[in-house]
Amino acid sequence: MSWKLVAHAPKVAVQQALIAHEALEDWDEEIILTGSEVAEDRPDDWVLEAYLPRRPTASDRAAIAALFPGGAPKLTAEKLPETDWVVETQRSIVPIRAGRFHVHTPDYPADETPGVIDFAIPAAQAFGTGQHATTAGCLAMLDTMRRQGMVVRNGADIGTGTGLLAFAALALWPRARMVASDIDAVCESVVAENARLNGIRLGTGRGEVAMRTAEGTDHPLIQRRAPYDLIMANILAGPLIGFAGDFADLAAPRGNLLLAGLLETQEAAVRAAYRTAGFRLAARLVNGDWSILWLRRRITIG
Repeated sequence: MSWKLVAHAPKVAVQQALIAHEALEDWDEEIILTGSEVAEDRPDDWVLEAYLPRRPTASDRAAIAALFPGGAPKLTAEKLPETDWVVETQRSIVPIRAGRFHVHTPDYPADETPGVIDFAIPAAQAFGTGQHATTAGCLAMLDTMRRQGMVVRNGADIGTGTGLLAFAALALWPRARMVASDIDAVCESVVAENARLNGIRLGTGRGEVAMRTAEGTDHPLIQRRAPYDLIMANILAGPLIGFAGDFADLAAPRGNLLLAGLLETQEAAVRAAYRTAGFRLAARLVNGDWSILWLRRRITIG
C-alpha cells in the first residue's frame, strides 16, 4: 500500500524544503520527496510530493511540515494504486545532453554518436543521476574545462552520490587518478554497480576511481593523494562554505574547483568564502535557479 502527502506552495518555499531535506542525516529513507511546478504557465506555483509505503502518520506529517521554516502549507494525503514506483520513475526520466555527455537510465538506449560520452545511471539510487540541474550543469562545465585545455592528473569528487561526476572527469582525462567519496555508506555499492554498468575501472591507479565513505575530505586516502588538479563538490551551499579551507589545503598551486548545489541567491556567500581561501572565479553558468562555479587557485608571487 502506497500513499503520498501533497503540499502546494510557492516555488522558493518548495525548493528550500528540498534543500532542508537533503541536509538532514536522520531522514526516514522510506519517504521519497519530489518537487515540481504545477503547470508551465504558472512557474511560481509548485507542489511538493512525499511518497510513503504506508498511511502517513502524525510524525510523518510533522517531519514534512518541519521542512518549511516559515510555516508549512496544508498537507493532503492520497492513497495510490498498487504500482512499481521504481519502474515508473525509470520510465519518467528522459535522457539528457550536457556538453558532450549523454546520460540516461538503463531503460533508454545509449547514444553511440561519435564524440558523445554516454552514461547509464539508474534512478532511485542516490543523488546525481544527471537529471538535477546542478549535476547537468557540472557535466557541461567539465566539458568546458576540457575544451579550454585544462589538464587533470589527480582529481576528487566529494559527495559523489552515484559516481557520475567522477566517471565524467575520468572520461575526459583518461589517465587521471580519481577518488570519490560520500558520507553515505550506501553510495559505495551504488558507485560500484554504476561503474560496472559503464565500464569504469575501480581502483587506485591511473584511469581508475577509488571510492571511499568519508565525511567531506576526512579520509586518509583523500589526504594522501593531495594535491589535486581538480576537486568537484556538488552538495549544498552551507557545506561548500565550510569546506573552503579544506579544499584550499588539498588543491594544487594551480588547482581547480567545480562547485555546485548552490542557488543563484547563495552564490555571493560561497564565492566570498572561496575568495578568502585563495580562489578566483574562472567561469560560471546558471542552470535554472542553480549556479555552477569553476574556481581557480590564485597564483601568489613572493
